[in-house]
Amino acid sequence: MSDDKTKSHGQDRTRINVNEDYELRDWSAKFGVTPDQLRQAVAAVGTSAEAVQQHLQGAGGRKGA
Repeated sequence: MSDDKTKSHGQDRTRINVNEDYELRDWSAKFGVTPDQLRQAVAAVGTSAEAVQQHLQGAGGRKGA
């Protein structure tokens, strides 16, 4: 399934696509981590934003706003 940029609500906000530069930048800023740290977290726990946030918090990342 492709990322439809005209539909930026709902599920789009619950998943992280590290192959999109703007998502990588925005999610990295939200979680206060580097893009590489975000990629590693997604590789470890999948694309769920909630799971990534919990993983990063457990790994010493700061809580997202």
